[in-house]
Amino acid sequence: MKIIADFHIHSKYSRATSPSMDIESLDQWARKKGVNVLGTGDFTHPGWLANLKEKLEPAEAGLFKLAFGVDKTNSPTRFILTSEISCIYSKNGRVRKIHIIVVAPSVDVVEKINKQLSAIGNLKADGRPILGLDAKELAKIVLDIDWRCLIIPGHIWTPWFSLFGSKSGFDTIEECFEEYSKYIYAVETGLSSNPAMNWRLSFLDKIALISNSDAHSPQKIGREANVLNTELSYDGITDAVKSNNKAKFLYTIEFFPEEGKYHYDGHRACGISFCPKESKKNNNVCPKCNKPLTIGVLNRVEELADRPDGYNGEDRIPFYSLIPLEEIIAKARGVTVASKKVGEDYENLIKTCGSEFSILLDASRGKLNGCALPEIVDGIMKVREGKVAIEPGFDGVYGKIKISLAGAGNDKKRQKPLL
Repeated sequence: MKIIADFHIHSKYSRATSPSMDIESLDQWARKKGVNVLGTGDFTHPGWLANLKEKLEPAEAGLFKLAFGVDKTNSPTRFILTSEISCIYSKNGRVRKIHIIVVAPSVDVVEKINKQLSAIGNLKADGRPILGLDAKELAKIVLDIDWRCLIIPGHIWTPWFSLFGSKSGFDTIEECFEEYSKYIYAVETGLSSNPAMNWRLSFLDKIALISNSDAHSPQKIGREANVLNTELSYDGITDAVKSNNKAKFLYTIEFFPEEGKYHYDGHRACGISFCPKESKKNNNVCPKCNKPLTIGVLNRVEELADRPDGYNGEDRIPFYSLIPLEEIIAKARGVTVASKKVGEDYENLIKTCGSEFSILLDASRGKLNGCALPEIVDGIMKVREGKVAIEPGFDGVYGKIKISLAGAGNDKKRQKPLL
């Protein structure tokens, strides 16, 4: 069956997250978005794990659903046990800061993981705990408990906290995980890169490139996701990811990478945003204050790539770039996403035309015309066709989107339709 999965989110127990990140809201927004399988996030946090055990019950093997008494609607949403762990440690003469996503098949396995990790650091302090633990040692601990767990480096290009990040990362998977590299079946590309950028690195050819929302508020669920063709079970889903095969892993849903907040290099305090060539001309230094630039994702990809821009080998799992529906509505109306009118338009579209993914990917113009303003429908169609222009994000600032609703501009090549 076709499954849309978002494995990486956070709970209300993580720093800088919405208090609405509770089980009921997550379920509600997963249905609105069209996400079938949602990561629980933060299973290392005692408070959140207690909440999960109270409000979820077993469903298909290794998956969970809202418990009887919590669920009033027989919700189709399934949850899979996931957590992100921040490993901060020294290796090869440098301080490393790596975020790792762990996916686990049962509460029993989670409790065993938590017991070992609680002896290393304070799991109560944050939903995404900070541990002075080598990423390789984390992999060893988790896989020794249950080999079916997945160890997935998160948002691998983000400058500050990632596998390949410019500030604290490594140049290869092997340098980080050593003998455990063979158990790294997938990496998360992050909002500021897309699969095509990662195809330029031959050493990632056998690694599945997954995409997740890293949501800190319910509305952000599914802004990136994975579309699988497999049975609805833990083993079916994890095997589809491990396979890195188009028969089981159909495609990913992506941000336009320019919209991500670390795509370009820059210095937010001075308003400086540079492409890699401009950074090189300035010796990676801000021309206003003479402080180092934050080197972004595009530059770091260029540094490690062994293939040219535009490389597209055979049997690549395809991807489709989207802009969240609320952002499209806001651009069409000329208001902010927080506008009351945006919320009203969004809810009306969901009620009349189906989930957000069905609206963005599948609904015909004719169907949409009966449910929304012409400018909103035009915006949805323009995004499908890639007719958008984006001022790239940099140093923690999201990219700025422009959708040409007049129909004259075609700033990007048309995206190929999904099969």
